[in-house]
Amino acid sequence: MANILPNTDAGLITADNSVLVFIDHQPQMLFGVANNIDRQQLINNVLLLARGAKEFNVPTILTTVETESFSGEMWPQLLDVFPDQTPIERTGMNSWDTQAFRDAIKKTGKKNIILSGLWTEVCITWPTLNMLAEGYNIYVVEDACGATSQAAHDAALSRMVQAGAVRMTTIATVLEFQRDWANRDHYNALMSLFREFGGAYGVGIEYAYTMVHKAPAARKVTK
Repeated sequence: MANILPNTDAGLITADNSVLVFIDHQPQMLFGVANNIDRQQLINNVLLLARGAKEFNVPTILTTVETESFSGEMWPQLLDVFPDQTPIERTGMNSWDTQAFRDAIKKTGKKNIILSGLWTEVCITWPTLNMLAEGYNIYVVEDACGATSQAAHDAALSRMVQAGAVRMTTIATVLEFQRDWANRDHYNALMSLFREFGGAYGVGIEYAYTMVHKAPAARKVTK
């Protein structure tokens, strides 16, 4: 069977063949998120994705829209993950319409673009369609995106998939960077991330560490 995703590892993304983009994670945009995901869970997923990508040295681009006049600064928790980066500021809703954003994507030399952002139906869908037309492979981390309604989220995902985009989820994306548990370089850091941000999976890891392997609890403050 022919590989329908060129520039991948037989269809898989790796830390070396992809770039991660965070689009418009700003307070006003978060206010508009409704139904498709709990807002706190969305923040949690975004931070897991960001910190996981940083652990594996995945190139990352940040971009914001109308920061001063409408949307507010990018979430401080996300900016703290990338303290040396300044988000690319835009006036347009479609990131691909902004030359600085296009230049940043092209500068990475990567063809696999992983997207997380607000809102799914506008600021994720529009650049996705444009980048697909330019020959990029687009991966939308759907539980690290928020929309104004469940219907808007579903319609946007359908539209992007019909055009050739790939739906992803946060934990699966970070695990795809790791891929082989024999790779110990990132193992401990990854387990710490999942214990903190991985929801039920993280709770399971905590249980296995403390109850089965008798490791200390992953608490940050001790007496």
